[in-house]
Amino acid sequence: MHERSLPASPNWYCSRCSDVNSSGLLGVGAKNIIYLIDVSASSCRVVGELVGHKDFVSSFSFCQHAGQGHVCVSSSNDGSVRFWDSDNKVLLREHAAHQSPVAAVHWSPLDKNLAVSGDEKGVVVCHWHNTGDTASFFPEPRTIFCLSCSPHTWSSVAVGYKDGMIVLIDVSKKGEVTHRLRGHEDEIHSLAWSPQAGEDAFYSRQEDSEANGGVSAGDAAGCYLASGSKDQTVRIWSSAKGKAVMTLKLPYLKKRGSTVDPGVKERLWLHVHWPKGRPTQLVSSCFGGELVMWDLTRTGKQRWTLFGTSSEGQNHSRIVFSVSSVRLQDDRELLISTSMDREIKCWDLASLDCCWTLPTLGGFVYALTFSPVGAGCLALGVGDNMIRVWNTLTTQNQYDTRSFWQGIKSKVTALAWHPQKEGSLSFGTDDGKVGIYDVFSNRPPQISSSYHRKTVYTLAWGPPVPPMSFGAAGGKPAYSLYSCAGEGVILQHDPSRLSGDAADIDRLIRDTNSIKHKLSPHTDLRWKPDGKVVAIGNEDGCIDVYEAPALKLLCSIQQHHKMINTLRWHHGHGSSPELHCLLASGSSNATVYVHDLRPAIENPPESPVVMTEPFRRLCGHTSKITSMAWSPHHEARLVTVSYDATAQVWDVLPEAAVCNYRGHSGYLLCVDWSPVDPDAIWTGGKDFTLQEWRVSKQEFKKPPKGKKMVDLKEKMKANPKQKRKNKKASAAGGATPPETNGEHVTGGEKAAGQELSGEEEEDEVGSTNSPVPPSVSAAFETQRKSFTAVKSKDKPDLALLKKKKPRSMLPISTSMDHRPKEDLLQDCVTLASVRHSSGCVPGQGEHVHLGLFSDRQALYRMFEAEEEGHVEAGHFDSVVYLRLWSGDLQGALQLATERGELNDHLLSLAPMAGFEVWSRTAEAFARQLCLQEQYLKAASHLLSINRLYPAVDLLRSHKLYREAIALVKARLPTDDPLLKELYTCWAGVLERDGHFSSAAKCYLAAGASFDAAKVIARKNDISSLRTAASLARLSGEASLAQSLALRCAKDLAVAQDWTAAQDVLSSQDSLLVHRLHLCAAELLAAELLADPQPCVSSHPWASPGRRPRCILDRVRDVWEEQFGVSQTSAGQRSAAALRQELKSVESPTPSANIPLRQVQLYSSLHLTRAVLSWLLGDDGQLMKELWQAAAWLRDTGHFCVSAELCRLLFPDGDVSVCSRKHPKTLDHTEGEAKAAADGLQALVHYHRLYQHWWTHSAQIRSPVPLSPADGGPGDGAQDGALNGGVSAPEGSACPATGSFGDLDFDASVLLSEHHAACQATQRSVREIQERLAAMVLQHSRAQGGQLHPGEEEADGPVVQTSTASESSDSQRLEEPETLLSLSTKMSQQQKLLADLPDTVKMFPHPDVVECCLVLLHLSKSSPAVSESLRQRAKDLLREHGTGPAVLKASRQFLP
Repeated sequence: MHERSLPASPNWYCSRCSDVNSSGLLGVGAKNIIYLIDVSASSCRVVGELVGHKDFVSSFSFCQHAGQGHVCVSSSNDGSVRFWDSDNKVLLREHAAHQSPVAAVHWSPLDKNLAVSGDEKGVVVCHWHNTGDTASFFPEPRTIFCLSCSPHTWSSVAVGYKDGMIVLIDVSKKGEVTHRLRGHEDEIHSLAWSPQAGEDAFYSRQEDSEANGGVSAGDAAGCYLASGSKDQTVRIWSSAKGKAVMTLKLPYLKKRGSTVDPGVKERLWLHVHWPKGRPTQLVSSCFGGELVMWDLTRTGKQRWTLFGTSSEGQNHSRIVFSVSSVRLQDDRELLISTSMDREIKCWDLASLDCCWTLPTLGGFVYALTFSPVGAGCLALGVGDNMIRVWNTLTTQNQYDTRSFWQGIKSKVTALAWHPQKEGSLSFGTDDGKVGIYDVFSNRPPQISSSYHRKTVYTLAWGPPVPPMSFGAAGGKPAYSLYSCAGEGVILQHDPSRLSGDAADIDRLIRDTNSIKHKLSPHTDLRWKPDGKVVAIGNEDGCIDVYEAPALKLLCSIQQHHKMINTLRWHHGHGSSPELHCLLASGSSNATVYVHDLRPAIENPPESPVVMTEPFRRLCGHTSKITSMAWSPHHEARLVTVSYDATAQVWDVLPEAAVCNYRGHSGYLLCVDWSPVDPDAIWTGGKDFTLQEWRVSKQEFKKPPKGKKMVDLKEKMKANPKQKRKNKKASAAGGATPPETNGEHVTGGEKAAGQELSGEEEEDEVGSTNSPVPPSVSAAFETQRKSFTAVKSKDKPDLALLKKKKPRSMLPISTSMDHRPKEDLLQDCVTLASVRHSSGCVPGQGEHVHLGLFSDRQALYRMFEAEEEGHVEAGHFDSVVYLRLWSGDLQGALQLATERGELNDHLLSLAPMAGFEVWSRTAEAFARQLCLQEQYLKAASHLLSINRLYPAVDLLRSHKLYREAIALVKARLPTDDPLLKELYTCWAGVLERDGHFSSAAKCYLAAGASFDAAKVIARKNDISSLRTAASLARLSGEASLAQSLALRCAKDLAVAQDWTAAQDVLSSQDSLLVHRLHLCAAELLAAELLADPQPCVSSHPWASPGRRPRCILDRVRDVWEEQFGVSQTSAGQRSAAALRQELKSVESPTPSANIPLRQVQLYSSLHLTRAVLSWLLGDDGQLMKELWQAAAWLRDTGHFCVSAELCRLLFPDGDVSVCSRKHPKTLDHTEGEAKAAADGLQALVHYHRLYQHWWTHSAQIRSPVPLSPADGGPGDGAQDGALNGGVSAPEGSACPATGSFGDLDFDASVLLSEHHAACQATQRSVREIQERLAAMVLQHSRAQGGQLHPGEEEADGPVVQTSTASESSDSQRLEEPETLLSLSTKMSQQQKLLADLPDTVKMFPHPDVVECCLVLLHLSKSSPAVSESLRQRAKDLLREHGTGPAVLKASRQFLP
């Protein structure tokens, strides 16, 4: 499990999303997971998760009974109620009695087996934990918000509803309603029962109670109930009387720098909590996140006390949703609160001070990075629009974090610390923003004025490149900030002038490298730590490495075929120089590749190099790679994270998996290695959590085989099904109220309850303040329910709907005509006086209605008054019509434009006001239609006013490329540049969406044949590559056509489709040498027959019936017959030209992970070069290439295939005779050629030695025992049966009796003194490296604390190996080795290696010690091994056989 972690934020707007048991275990519902947090210590710690719900957890409750405190219950919006065992983190039982989202659940404080839940449709269900039974009730057809079980009467349950109603029900009587508590005017957020039974009067003044009627509250049996509502009041209710006895109004607490508007109710959540043992004290939340302790025995301002007043910053900064309390065994009383500010706080109820704060995360953890300057300072980029900076090394507060939100306003998707300036943190967001924060100040961030169009995925600090690198030394910055975003652009920002424009580095790349074609969109970049080169990953899977500052292209890595997601350079401190140039890359496929770029960086080529083979492959993940990090404490150790929800640690050089972490419940997005702890790694991802974990404590080594992804997909599919189910249920009919008889409520009954809830909600709110007695109110309510149910069955009366009067256009004057009779008569007198003499002004003031009966000016004044009335009422359409009537058409159109209420009718009237008005109105209507997503109609209106180009831009901006292209081709000339631009943009969109064929057609239409071929090739299958090669050849792109044809032919060759591979290459004469290579590969594959699967197709000249004795003769004959290549060929077919062309083809370093078919291709490449050297008479190069061909098969572990190749090359066993048909004796005088010949001769004799032993062996029990450290070609021999070669049958062993024939080869070639010394020195170096690694690991674990038993057991083999090696020297037991002594020995051994001849290391022989042991075994029963040969083998064993396994095996031969 993890060490420290930041969990997901508790769910909002849930009154009981958290609860704590008596042992101090807190359960918090966050998303669909319940996090378990231990709060009993001085600091909290996440100890586990309860995973299983398919939707948000709405409520959670522990069983508070002795012996059962580990059992808990949770509810969810998925409609389920689940019982859990928190100790074992397992599901005990699941109930699916609800058909709607469950709003609340509570475990009864009195009955240890009863839990009660309520859903949004008003159904209450009792769950019996011991039997698994359920009983359903339907007390009210309203939406339940909360409920609480009484701690004094097991059958009494209080239910709070959305409309402000509180209902007390008796679950023992089938959910009978005992009381309806009316008084709140809005949602009931929380309910809490008093911990003390009875209703003793706790108020000190008579006016504090509400209409007691002269009777003391303590006279009646019952219990107090507290409720918190959105109406900003807390009410105390008497359950015996069914009425409120006290009302508490929240105090308006003015925060520093902020004000609270008491009229705003949307941002308030009023939670109430009644702590155990405190019957006169009540805790409630307040407006801005404060917690208030109410003393119910006091009055006025003395009644409440604020939490956290002893120091600043203790309170929550936003509203509190849930509060729970616990009394621990040490008598401490703690209160836990969750809030919208995404923090969980623990309070001491004695002092009302905050004990600790646990920050939580409200979104995906997109980025995490440790500061290179401030040790242990961890920055997090989270999807809740905030940055967290965590001081992970603090000892007082383990969760010392600061949150930064100013100026962000979007998901934080990328982070990067400044490499030298402490506290300078750059960030990128989901909306394309780039900024820099100073985390040690309270200033807002600096924001770059250059925004990306899409999400920023990568940020990197690096040296400035032109144009920012120009200028005086003091004027240019030491570092520039580079950002890469989803649109594929990399921008260079000047950190000292973020207000200036950022530079796109694509222009510099094009100019420096003279690139004319379109660059692939960039997806990632990473500067080498020394700032000399930068690696840029692209969307097509290519990685380009550029040299600073001019960004000259050094090499292009074309290994990935999907989008590059992450790149990481190996650190440059404290490691071997050969590791400084390692670049790890991860893409959207599951394989991690490590590339060695040292040759290209240290010796930059004149033209860019294309690399197609990696230095190392790391295979194991089952989904795309998202991030990675090199360990700063180890050499070549890498951690990667993936969409398969795991993190994998690799030992890169041996391609070995170290451990696999599976603590997350969703895919991972970021990872970083702790800069101070070699064993600690931090990861974050989709599950909203950040987790710290240790490499040494993981039980798994490799990722799971796809199971995690299957589980994730099932979870993702669950929510849509539930939503569809809810929609279907809500649409169901039925009006009969459900029976509350304890049976399950059916879907139709629940739908009926939902249908009634809307009307009843309004009636209940309206009746809360009415002075109707309870009995009368209940009777009236019953009648109203029955009437509503009957009415809902009937169809609406259409006649009544038709009689509804339309809204008046002149409501003010109309209302004036409904005054008393005296006023109407006075209007007649006033109007007559106006017409015949001066008097009042009609149409305004008290005489506004008289404007209708006076002149036009009076009418206009009346219209103005009516317009003001319509504006206040929000009837702007009426204002528009009034202006039309008055002749102000332009004003009417302007108002409709401002309000966004233009329509086709108004637009049709616009030409009456002139062309300019019509044009402006049409443009405004088009903008309005765009907001309504009616883009085609908007473009048509723009065309109507001859705005063709804006219409095209509108269609393009909303991705309607097909329609835009059709419009341009129909209305504009064919050579208009807009058409090409549209084709190019559409092609880019299609390419990103994976529609490569359609994208290629767009590129072809735009005249970009190069891009068309490249986009088709991105599919990377054989048919796509073949089509892309043909397209490039037809378009005149010769170099691209050759590259694609080679890729296609290579894939066909791996698939053993030799005929198709030759056909692909035959279309281009310049690929003749590659056809020769495939010819040699086909002949070699036919001869070896190492692949059990038959080939797809082959040529007649590769049939088995035409085999000469030597493979070289056969290759030469076929070349001359089929391809016309011989010693006499000239021009492009000459051997010299062909060999020169073949030198550019790379051959990677042999590795055991390469498949056999690939190995045969690489071996045949050297075979092709050897035959070309033979034709040229270059014997030295011939022998070197033959040695490479045989060594490839040997070094990749294919022992028997290598033996068969040696037999085909040299049937007589003599490497100086390579051909019988063209007899020639090879005489080597040059040093490297002679060394290659000797090495090849030794390899041939080595295979013949084993063949001699296996052929004449009678009983072989086991092969020669060799330790893994002494392994060489003999390991391959022991595994010969696995490779499909010839091996001794099981049960045969080294010969005990019998005789052997004479050796038909010179075995002394195998006993080379120089090679024995070289191999012994190399073994010593490996042994010292293992000791050093074991010493460093033991030291790091000793610093981390005591080892677990599993770790000690895992370290056992290392200790035993070290002890066995030390047993050969008695002084080592007396004087333990130190780091200094081992380093000295390492230097001595490396000096010995350096003194050896280079040819010995370039062309190694088979293991000399192994050959000595085999010869000595043969000599026991065969006179073929001479005495001098035996004596030489013994001497070499004494001198160089130092390994424990060799010493054990040589005891029977050496005295």
